[in-house]
Amino acid sequence: MRLPRTDIRPRMRHLNQSTDPSKPARERFGTRAGFVLAAVGSAVGLGNMWRFPYQTAEGGGAAFLVAYVCMAFLIGVPMMLAEFAVGRRARQSAIGALRSVGGGRWAAVGLLFLVTSTVIFAYLSVITGWALRYALDGLTTGFHADAASRYAAIASGPSAVVFHLVSIGATVGIVAFGVRKGIERASMLLMPLLFILLIGLAIWAATLPGAAEGYRFYLSPSLNELLDPVVLQGAAAHAFYSLSVGMGIMVTYSSYLSRSTNLGRESAVIALSDFFVAFIAGLVVFPIVFGLGLSEDVGESTLGVLFISLPTAFAQMEALGRVVGTLFFIAVIVAAITSAVSLLEVATSILIDERGWTRRRATLTSGLVVAAIGVAPALSLGALGIMDQVAAELLTVLGVLAMAVIAGWVMKNPEAELRVGASPAFERLIPVARFLIRYVSPPLLAYVSWIALRQTIRVIAGG
Repeated sequence: MRLPRTDIRPRMRHLNQSTDPSKPARERFGTRAGFVLAAVGSAVGLGNMWRFPYQTAEGGGAAFLVAYVCMAFLIGVPMMLAEFAVGRRARQSAIGALRSVGGGRWAAVGLLFLVTSTVIFAYLSVITGWALRYALDGLTTGFHADAASRYAAIASGPSAVVFHLVSIGATVGIVAFGVRKGIERASMLLMPLLFILLIGLAIWAATLPGAAEGYRFYLSPSLNELLDPVVLQGAAAHAFYSLSVGMGIMVTYSSYLSRSTNLGRESAVIALSDFFVAFIAGLVVFPIVFGLGLSEDVGESTLGVLFISLPTAFAQMEALGRVVGTLFFIAVIVAAITSAVSLLEVATSILIDERGWTRRRATLTSGLVVAAIGVAPALSLGALGIMDQVAAELLTVLGVLAMAVIAGWVMKNPEAELRVGASPAFERLIPVARFLIRYVSPPLLAYVSWIALRQTIRVIAGG
């Protein structure tokens, strides 16, 4: 028998809002598209435009690409589902959510997420400032023929600090407006723009003479490199970094979801969109580098592909290069801002939930802390490299490992949360996801964590 509407609404209010009348109702995404684009914006961040090309180059091209796809879909997507289940059930920020589903001692994992997201945001804002400088070059003076000298001039020092602060300010401005008016609106505008820019640039790059050589480097795997533990570790770390798991982002964003959301469908859309942008970014970068005879630069520097090789190529192309280069760095900036917004939201939501602060106070305080931390990487490339290694390569993997334990062995009946709002097709896959989270992810993540720890110790010891 069909129940009258008056019987349904109180239950839905109970499910969707805080039971504490002293607390305001939790913010929500207004539309499904808003959540998906915000989550895609977090996943499709500067990592796709900056880290993916250079890690692909260092990992031997397609060998890294194959390892990345395997790690993303075998571990990354199930772990995204785990974070979704924790966040939507608890309806709290990262610390509160893990305390809610696992007990007080597991709140420390939420603190790990806070540290990871804060450190990553601190140095990514510096890199965003570089991209802004290059976009301004394209709009004003054009790209410098001596791109290495130009990069050395802007990568660190007082001017890098200034543009780091500009990047922080833009991110704070978006997050301060809240989930619907800030994060959702920005994502609805910026993500379609990013897709259009990247597709257009990839089509243009395909017309370059010698582009086929770049495609061969990018798409022809080498079995020897594919079996290299360092390539596996880098691919795993980038898969988690790129999908925004292990940082508290997806726990936070899913806490703003309604109970009717199909978590399986959304995780598939986010993962495929993330892979699409990363893959297309490679189709832009490598044809340009190889097509214009700059392949010797590939792999020499973690930042060389994006901030030295490509500006050199744009400078060689003269007037056309100014247009293409400006559009490319605008795409980089868009990707960076959408990612930065999600990183800042982790800290902001924690201060709102744990301290009872207003959103604007929490956002401004978090932004000031990140701005202060980011001065170090703005003044020293060595500090930036160490922060990237520690946060993106090590802490992110440890965060995913901890979440695998929580969702696989500590949280009560996570399958029930995943079934809420699920389609019949996804319901059939829930036992597979559960198996991957419980039995496949922990040993693989423990192995990758060990490799990442050794790499991190070597990086720190070497300065």
